Amino acid sequence: MRLTSFTDYGFRALMRMAGAPGRSFSTAELAAEFAISRHHLTKIIQQLSAAGIVTTRRGGGGGAQLACDPAQLTLGRIVRVLEAGQALVQCFDPTDKRCTLLPGCRLRAELAGAEAAFLAHLDHSTLADIAWPAAPR
Repeated sequence: MRLTSFTDYGFRALMRMAGAPGRSFSTAELAAEFAISRHHLTKIIQQLSAAGIVTTRRGGGGGAQLACDPAQLTLGRIVRVLEAGQALVQCFDPTDKRCTLLPGCRLRAELAGAEAAFLAHLDHSTLADIAWPAAPR
């Protein structure tokens, strides 16, 4: 599987937040630290906030911080939130009717199984496992 840059950048921000529990990070600070677009990161933080993964606060001393214990947040959940609406292949997109192999394509079931196994594997690890820098245990 290949994750989108949206998910990649989201993981970077969350890993950094998990490495400094209770600290708020501005999008400008995180964007500069990881050399990524601040505008793109703002959209990512908004999606994470809507999912209840981070909380945000505007103004001086504001920023984004984790809304939950990183040990309770699975990597699978993060991927599901950030990859929402991203079809693994064209035929997984219910709005795309261009595939001429449907409904009899057997590849679709194989890919769906692989995607489910990938996410199930990520459900066994948490954000605390990949915190950066590693949080003291």
